[in-house]
Amino acid sequence: MAQQLLNIILFLPLVAAVIMALFLRGDDAAARSSAKWLAMFATLATFLASLFLLAEFDPANTGFQFVTEAEWVMGLKWKTGVDGISILLIMLTTFLMPLVIWSAWEVDKRLKEYMIAFLVLETLMIGVFCALDLVMFYLFFEAGLIPMFLIIGIWGGANRIYAAFKFFLYTFLGSVLMLVAMIAMYAMSGTTDIVALLDPARAAFPSEEFRLLGFTVVGGVQTLLFLAFFASFAVKMPMWPVHTWLPDAHVQAPTAGSVILAAVMLKMGGYGFLRFSIPMFPVATDLLAPLVFWMSAIAVVYTSLVAMVQTDMKKLIAYSSVAHMGYVTMGIFAMNQQGLDGAIFQMISHGFISGALFLCVGVIYDRMHTREISAYGGLVSRMPAYAMVFMFFSMANVGLPGTSGFVGEFLTIMGMFQVNTWIAFFAATGVIFSASYGLWLYRRVVFGALTKDSLKLITDMTAREKLIFAPLVAMTLLLGIYPSLVTDIIGPSVSALIENYQAALPAVADQAALH
Repeated sequence: MAQQLLNIILFLPLVAAVIMALFLRGDDAAARSSAKWLAMFATLATFLASLFLLAEFDPANTGFQFVTEAEWVMGLKWKTGVDGISILLIMLTTFLMPLVIWSAWEVDKRLKEYMIAFLVLETLMIGVFCALDLVMFYLFFEAGLIPMFLIIGIWGGANRIYAAFKFFLYTFLGSVLMLVAMIAMYAMSGTTDIVALLDPARAAFPSEEFRLLGFTVVGGVQTLLFLAFFASFAVKMPMWPVHTWLPDAHVQAPTAGSVILAAVMLKMGGYGFLRFSIPMFPVATDLLAPLVFWMSAIAVVYTSLVAMVQTDMKKLIAYSSVAHMGYVTMGIFAMNQQGLDGAIFQMISHGFISGALFLCVGVIYDRMHTREISAYGGLVSRMPAYAMVFMFFSMANVGLPGTSGFVGEFLTIMGMFQVNTWIAFFAATGVIFSASYGLWLYRRVVFGALTKDSLKLITDMTAREKLIFAPLVAMTLLLGIYPSLVTDIIGPSVSALIENYQAALPAVADQAALH
């Protein structure tokens, strides 16, 4: 049963979506209620199943576990499995989805289709994290664009069509190069099996220099493959300077769409670096890591400065997400235990914190229908519970010790310090900047005198809204106080990744010398 549990988790939301599409008719109150409860039941069942999967998972085993394999269509192979890195990203996805569904309880426009889009999206996101075949990974990775495109384009704000197409085109065009690279990898290795491609003894890609269009390609084929994958993953995270689609997408997306986009979909880029770029192209990773460091440092500083001048709450938090993803790429390419542990921890932590911040914006947007910071002020006198929750997640986003935000940032900066002290210094300034824009936002929205007439009748959070935030508060505190809940699971897999990476560098160098 444990062997098939991963596939059950993968397909359960999709089955619920198909049932909803085929058997729920009409748009009356009964049909809408059925759609909401079916979506809630499916996402809760998926989360409970993922808890059983986590309980059966052996962190000491650095290989892939719960592997299932079968022939698919046209000779393609269906292969799924998880390791210490991917299982926590699956847990993050299944944990957040019931909260996202619950946050959309009051949606009144095409509710059934809204729930179907999120259920299909959950299956596709889980598929990205458990796919062990190149074709499967690419299909899941790209198909996830479709439901998010619809969520933004149908249920988004006034400028939703522009934002939806910008989101789709940026992420899709970046991935075209990845598809070309995957075809080249298959031509060279004769397999699309990710497990086989991770074994340098079976599928080491050439790293000898050659000339292309009059230029010398240092790192050989590995560099070209790395850059092709980098184009896709950098846009998905997103990294500076290909980040401009994210603020527009967040501003126009409905609250639930923003939560999933920030908390899970951005993490696909970081996961791609960990699964493909580093282990499969170690020579190119070693050559291009300094470029990634500086891009990450610029992202942390530049997008933090841009966040300071925003007038829209969602756009401010979106730029904050880009800055925090800069810590992730920095930690990943530091290629040491602290950096990689911190990067993965930061991805998990950011999922809880950024998701909660977008929910905080959603709470007052549902009441006032504006995200302009200037429209608020003095909410603490009318919404004390909201003020407390917003304060907690603002502090966690800043990196207050005792919250999960502190652990991730501290580990990534510590890992970076061992590699390049200047980059670590610039990255550390991001902590000061995040405190600046975070506290500025909080003061403008929550503190001060309640002078605006439109706010004098605003009501505090409902019991449903408080219950949505409770698990997010609990996880942010728990991981901040007891980070080994994450590091004990990811540690062995990260150590194996570093060992294989370091072993591949001299091996590839020796191979080049023989030629």
